Amino acid sequence: MVNSVWSLDARTGARRHTVGDEADSAAVDQAVRAAHATRSALADRTVRARFLRVAADGLDARSAELAAIGDTETALGVPRMLSEIARTSAQLRAFAEVVADGDFLDVIIDHADPDTTPPRPDLRRFKIPLGVVAVYSASNFPFAFSVAGGDTASALAAGCPVVVKAHPDHPATSAATWAVLRQAAEDCRLPADVVTVVHGFDAGVELVAHPLVAAVGFTGSVRGGRALFDAAAARPTPIPFHGELGSLNPVVVTEAATAERGELIGTGLAGSVTLGTGQFCVKPGLVFVPAGDDGDRLVHHLSKGLAGTRPGTMLDERMRGNFVHGVALRAALSDVEVPLGVPAAARTVTAALLTVPAANLVGDDHDLLLEECFGPVTVVARYAAPDEVTTVLRRLGGNLTATLQLADSEFADPGTVALLEQLRALAGRLVVNQWPTGVAVAPAQHHGGPYPAATSTSTSVGSTAVERWLRPVAYQNTPDVLLPPELREDNPLRLPRRVDGARIVR
Repeated sequence: MVNSVWSLDARTGARRHTVGDEADSAAVDQAVRAAHATRSALADRTVRARFLRVAADGLDARSAELAAIGDTETALGVPRMLSEIARTSAQLRAFAEVVADGDFLDVIIDHADPDTTPPRPDLRRFKIPLGVVAVYSASNFPFAFSVAGGDTASALAAGCPVVVKAHPDHPATSAATWAVLRQAAEDCRLPADVVTVVHGFDAGVELVAHPLVAAVGFTGSVRGGRALFDAAAARPTPIPFHGELGSLNPVVVTEAATAERGELIGTGLAGSVTLGTGQFCVKPGLVFVPAGDDGDRLVHHLSKGLAGTRPGTMLDERMRGNFVHGVALRAALSDVEVPLGVPAAARTVTAALLTVPAANLVGDDHDLLLEECFGPVTVVARYAAPDEVTTVLRRLGGNLTATLQLADSEFADPGTVALLEQLRALAGRLVVNQWPTGVAVAPAQHHGGPYPAATSTSTSVGSTAVERWLRPVAYQNTPDVLLPPELREDNPLRLPRRVDGARIVR
């Protein structure tokens, strides 16, 4: 039996209309094979770059329409949707520049040298696309981490066709975005199936197992991501699985910073925790605050800021239920205080705040507080001495971010350097005196971290995300006429390259 895919109103739960059908095995196979057949069409870097730019223009041209659909399905608000669409089109244009520049191909040429020991043959190395990439859309970013999001943009930049498993929370948004990409492909005289979309839980399982899928990009929960990660590894031919799973994003506030600007920190933290109804992967979920009067004042301003936030609608009722249940389980633990709970309200949630002595987090009976709770809640761990912080940090898994709030006088303190190094072992991005929510799309960005934050060492944001979908190939002693254009001696494509150790821009 084929199930229909319905678009739902996130605020009411009402069915809006059907978007299509869930893909069965045959439909997934057809989608993957159609994408696989477009690989040669994507080989031309000039065409790829133009496609990405035209797709970006298409998103911008339909931004009002797309934002309205996205808001209805996610309740994230039209302003947030417009901002996310702008970010998505910016990502596409950024990867178009990456493609046009050609540096991502990492061309290296070492000419033959018989005088080395041992003698060196002529070697020429560059990177080629892996093949079809399966992208699993995120619930909380219906544009930036979905059909036309960073995984798709970076895979296309690498020359890889994409099959997207749409998220069930925003199928109409996915369909409308896909239509923009298909039109862009047509405008660039590319096959429409350079990006295809499938729906349904079973389709996601089928997709990771398909023999023509060469790599996976995933953003979602630890449970779902780990199941797909294991499936990718268990294939007869395992494939790379680049997953972003879960993150607690610890924050350490020093005693000096608390005394210097506790009110400002408390208020800023409240804004970070509640941004997007707490549904950001980099939301601060565990905050170390010193015990004492200064810490009390910081927590007071944090609680005040959280209490002043309007109730919000979460992405779906399942997530809302998990959030309410998760907060209740954590609040029931011994020595946990609840300055702000989650009142019962139909289809909405309010922010929650839990506090606990940091010393309690050393034992296994409070391990739940060291796990992500998706939604607008944070746990404040009150520490009596700095060594309590370092002891708890040693118990944490990997994170996307770690934040340190310092006083100006602490910048040159050796203890600060040691603490920052400990946080560096835990996270992919370190933040000092700012907040982790908001991931800038920039070449230097790293959005990833040790497991379970991510399943690989790569980033899903920034220009180096393209590296996930490439593999190196070296040619040895190969006549120039047999070499791909990227490696020929006269450099017909004018690519940046490293030749005999020297960097040559063009």
